Amino acid sequence: MMKTLLTLLFAFSLMVCKAQESRPGPQLPPETGETFKVGIAGYTFVKFDLDKTLETLKALDVHYLCIKDFHLPMASTDAEIAAFHEKLKAHDITGYAVGPIYMKSEAEIDRAFDYAKRVGVKLIVGVPNVELLPYVDKKVKEYDFKFAIHLHGPDINIYQDADDVWNHTKDLDPRIGMCLDIGHDTRNGKDPVADMEKYHTRVFDMHIKDVTGPTKQGYSLEVGRGIIDFPSMVRMIRKVGYTGVCSLEHERNMDNPFMGIAESLGYFRGVIETTKE
Repeated sequence: MMKTLLTLLFAFSLMVCKAQESRPGPQLPPETGETFKVGIAGYTFVKFDLDKTLETLKALDVHYLCIKDFHLPMASTDAEIAAFHEKLKAHDITGYAVGPIYMKSEAEIDRAFDYAKRVGVKLIVGVPNVELLPYVDKKVKEYDFKFAIHLHGPDINIYQDADDVWNHTKDLDPRIGMCLDIGHDTRNGKDPVADMEKYHTRVFDMHIKDVTGPTKQGYSLEVGRGIIDFPSMVRMIRKVGYTGVCSLEHERNMDNPFMGIAESLGYFRGVIETTKE
């Protein structure tokens, strides 16, 4: 009897081990294989240090970060920049751009381009005064960088939506374009899906967020809870062959944004998966 029991226990143990060995692992992120990438805008973590930021990105399986200067100051030494990149590398994260950076003088533009060069990126997300655009044009030619003007909806008087950015840049170097913030574009009464189609050759970065309404009173909230048509947005991103990063810029409950970040990324990735053909 004891021998039979031991034999049965041994057989059961083998079955359990075999079942565990054959358990499927998690799937790759839904954006795998797409022309675009999913990332996070550094401003999302304005109240948190770099370690907490990288820990969050790693937990979310996100590998692209737009670098803000509160995580890597513009006055950083080359040694500090190298140490910053080592931290990112340890978490399998790439800093793909810097910004948004506000620029109110030629000296501030010079500083931003030098900063980007030392950081090792070729994309600046910036907000230069309108009268400085000819100087930005000159610097883009000099550095061979792309410059994405961040649009801000009705909150400021310049670069309120994609039309506004286009009208200011259409006659400048084609490396000057926009960071299409789909939330602010919507809050200025525009359709970000239509604007993506219209201006895709000048869309170098995207800020992904949702909003409650198409006016200044509309505010940011978790992706999927607002009025933006994300299935149409993702289909348009594919249609135009966008190759940049779709960076979540979460601007709600910023003292404790982590649940909202996870919910927003989960929804956005779900849309990516369910709109595949």
